[in-house]
Amino acid sequence: MTLALFGIENDGLNLAVNLLVFFLFVIYVALVYWTYADATRRLEDPLLVACATVAALFPFIGTIVYTIVRPPEFLEDRHEREIEVKAAEKRLALLENRTCRNCGGEVEPSFLRCPSCMRKLKEPCRNCGKPLDPQWRVCPYCESEVAGFRAGAAERPRRSRREAERAESRGERERGRRTERTTAGERERESMRAREATKADLERDGADANSGDRTAEHGTEATAQGPSSQPPPPK
Repeated sequence: MTLALFGIENDGLNLAVNLLVFFLFVIYVALVYWTYADATRRLEDPLLVACATVAALFPFIGTIVYTIVRPPEFLEDRHEREIEVKAAEKRLALLENRTCRNCGGEVEPSFLRCPSCMRKLKEPCRNCGKPLDPQWRVCPYCESEVAGFRAGAAERPRRSRREAERAESRGERERGRRTERTTAGERERESMRAREATKADLERDGADANSGDRTAEHGTEATAQGPSSQPPPPK
């Protein structure tokens, strides 16, 4: 005979109620275990895991609250993302080391100068001549100390930046001067052309005036010589 719950005396109905209660109890235990397992995969602090498990002991409500406030990603996914970010940063660092920061040309780690723009990339070791990184304190090839060299190498990027800024300002000034010179030259050429045109017009006007004067003089001479040239009348 089944256990009578809620005062139900009907065996069939009492069995259905008992099965429903058992089913709800199984779901409750499963939710508590799921909360604990999910918290261990999302939370690093054991205290937070214990708090989530205790909250899940409240039937159904604790699990719902945990589902709302839990972290959005698993610890494994976060670690994988961090590893991918670090790997991407390393790849970018390698690409930056293989390209010149000034012109973007391809360079090798053993290059001391960029073959395209001739910019200084690394300093050679004073003992063995191998290229050194500015952050190295000891040469890895000959084990010679480069501590004094490091201070100077740390100042050189700043100087190079200042020199680059100065070079850019000088280039802009030179461009402005060239533009001004070009404009002044064009103006001088235009003024010279105008002067030449004015001079040519004046010469033409003078030539026309001279020709007119000569024509008038010839006419006057012909008029003056006309009566004298005629033969005297007969007596």
